Amino acid sequence: MTRNSATARKAEELLDVQVVATAPVAGGDICTATRLKLSDGRSALMKTHVHPPEGFFAAEARGLRWLGESGGVAVPDVLAGDADCLIISFVETGKQTPDAAVEFGRALAATHAVGATGFGADADGFIGRLPMRNTAADTWAEFYATRRLLPYLKLARDRGAIDESGARGIESLVGRLADLVPVEPPARLHGDLWNGNVLWGTDGHIHVIDPAAYAGHREVDLAMLSLFGMPHLPRALDAYHEAAPLADGWEDRLGLHQLFPLLVHACMFGGGYGARAASVAARY
Repeated sequence: MTRNSATARKAEELLDVQVVATAPVAGGDICTATRLKLSDGRSALMKTHVHPPEGFFAAEARGLRWLGESGGVAVPDVLAGDADCLIISFVETGKQTPDAAVEFGRALAATHAVGATGFGADADGFIGRLPMRNTAADTWAEFYATRRLLPYLKLARDRGAIDESGARGIESLVGRLADLVPVEPPARLHGDLWNGNVLWGTDGHIHVIDPAAYAGHREVDLAMLSLFGMPHLPRALDAYHEAAPLADGWEDRLGLHQLFPLLVHACMFGGGYGARAASVAARY
């Protein structure tokens, strides 16, 4: 490790601890990530963005703290932050083991079970680089339709990332959500739980990062994990279901809650994801 003076100075101002060395960390296409070696022996991760949207890092910090309060799934500690950066504890990664996946399934169930008072969150957030509205709604069907599916469907349509036939199919499905998804109390969600946000720690535990946290239907996190895959995923899902049994037919409903990340990806990366979202909607 060497020492990037500008990054080190910023971190020292926020942490009030000397930065001995810095090193770039690969991964992610939105922020620059730097590992910090601190004089007190700790390692930290500093995420920076030259021109972040207002509230971008504050939303991430808020989500990490909220998930951490659950006592379930492990998250890095928030050490410091500013408008253009966030510093969290560094997670040393190691082997991807079946035992860790089983523990993760149980821990995720525990986090979900802590719940919340309603669907949504106290403040809006972000999903990737896109803003994400979290204003409360009375039911999950209403929240999922008006805060998750329809806004990103409109954006995908405006950007030419989904054709009119596919868009109409998703709009038709939105009107039937209340009949398709079982009623459950709000769960405490990570909100962007794909494999890239799952770190297998050398401590034998799985840690999750980069949340887009809010209160929603617990099948959302499971759908995201299933959409993009995770090592030993069947072990994790079985452990989850054993700890907190899911309503009958949950595996057949995964596609309903995969529509949101597929539409987000269509908005960010293009039409292949829009066509995939339309194909998933057509199954229902």
